Amino acid sequence: MSDHLNSPRQREPVPSVVGSAAGETPPAVPAVPIAPPGEDAPIAQAIPPHPVGYRMRRGRNWFFLGLMYASYYLCRRNLTIAAPEFSKAFNFSNEQYGMINTGRDGGYAIGQFFNGLFTDRLGGKQAMAFGALCTIGLNVAFGLVSMTGISWMLLAFVLIRTVDGYLQAFGSPGMVKINTSWFQRRERGRFAGIFGGMIQLGDVGVGQLGYLLLNGFAITWLGIHVAKQSWRSMFFVPPAITLVIVVLMWLNVKNHPEEAGYSIPHDDDEHGTDIEQKLPLGYVFKKIASNPIAWINAGAYFCTGFVRAATVAWWTKYMADRWHESKDSGFFVALTWSLPVAAFVGSFSSGFLSDTLFRGRRAPVAALLYLIETAVIVLTIVILGHTSAAGPLTATILLTAIAVTCNSTHSIIGTAAAMDLGGRKMAGFASGIIDSFQYFGAMLSGWMLGRILDDQIKLHGPNGWNALFYAMVPFSALGTMLMVYVWLTTRGRDVKGS
Repeated sequence: MSDHLNSPRQREPVPSVVGSAAGETPPAVPAVPIAPPGEDAPIAQAIPPHPVGYRMRRGRNWFFLGLMYASYYLCRRNLTIAAPEFSKAFNFSNEQYGMINTGRDGGYAIGQFFNGLFTDRLGGKQAMAFGALCTIGLNVAFGLVSMTGISWMLLAFVLIRTVDGYLQAFGSPGMVKINTSWFQRRERGRFAGIFGGMIQLGDVGVGQLGYLLLNGFAITWLGIHVAKQSWRSMFFVPPAITLVIVVLMWLNVKNHPEEAGYSIPHDDDEHGTDIEQKLPLGYVFKKIASNPIAWINAGAYFCTGFVRAATVAWWTKYMADRWHESKDSGFFVALTWSLPVAAFVGSFSSGFLSDTLFRGRRAPVAALLYLIETAVIVLTIVILGHTSAAGPLTATILLTAIAVTCNSTHSIIGTAAAMDLGGRKMAGFASGIIDSFQYFGAMLSGWMLGRILDDQIKLHGPNGWNALFYAMVPFSALGTMLMVYVWLTTRGRDVKGS
């Protein structure tokens, strides 16, 4: 594989456009200079000036697009927020609760793999709207089914959440595809950090919304008094908010700059400037799937997926069961803010360093982040499992530190590297194929990790929760090795996705 990574990148001929009439000559594809045999490709140059008014229009596009993707998380993390009450209502064990998360992550993984291809044909805006409308309906269905008292309740929850995961998987490829057109390569690392910030906005939003609904709130000067709501409200209120945002997104977002009357150069776009040209699905699949960098990044993202999902899906139950923290406790409330804020800081700083200090390279930054993540997780095991300093305060601090690192690698590999690999025409599938592996990893943090936790808690009591962190270490270490490999085998050269 290393010989392939070190060989000069050669241009493949682009097939004719799907749907062209017989005998019709497809649009010409301008040649893009490549390095002569035996020479390295040049490192990306500085960002050229943008047209007047472009940044403002792009900001508007990004804001509503980011708001749309953040709203996906209102319908994704709502189960996590309601997890303690939800599990008690149906007497679910950790293993059974984990099965629901595994179903959702499995559906999402499969959806990412295939929906990226569909997104490249449909358009990012259309894909995001479709996925959002579907998740709205399925979240409402989840809440309604929970009221029925059917005998196969667990299976129903798993099925609904699995289908929901598949359809939510239109969101990320759509987001990445649109912004690949609006951002040039040397801007994408910072965009990836901002993209991570929008995810965290969704996390903060659902956390605070859950706190208000499940504890009740009042806005005295407006005369608003809302009583404490059932956990089921988390499957009705977030979808209603998401529906409003879908409308706003549809009215403001453009798939590419040309739709808004702008055009910017993309020095890494080997498929020309004709934005209307649609590449055949078979060509897109072959082009991305035959690139070893895509698969190595996917493998590292598998590792990120486990650590990130293990943190996100289990922290509420961990704090409630291990440290007996309720929804209105100071540490619980602090984590609803600190986890997403820390994740944004990590993802934005990693993107900034990648764009500036490492000139658009992703692997060096990701390798260092995985190494730091591994050290933080080992430190967590030592402090929370083997010292007198263990407690809800140190647990809050260390969970936040893990969130910084795992969300940093999440944005730099799954977003920035995927945009570099796919370019304007294939970013949807490049994002999908890499992101799908994140959720294959996340699947293991559901049912499998839940079963491990149940077994360890039976054996060791509350200390059995330390298995949550022990399980993260092998994945973090493997991610380090994969990114170090990419870093070393592509050093000094401009290889897409590295």
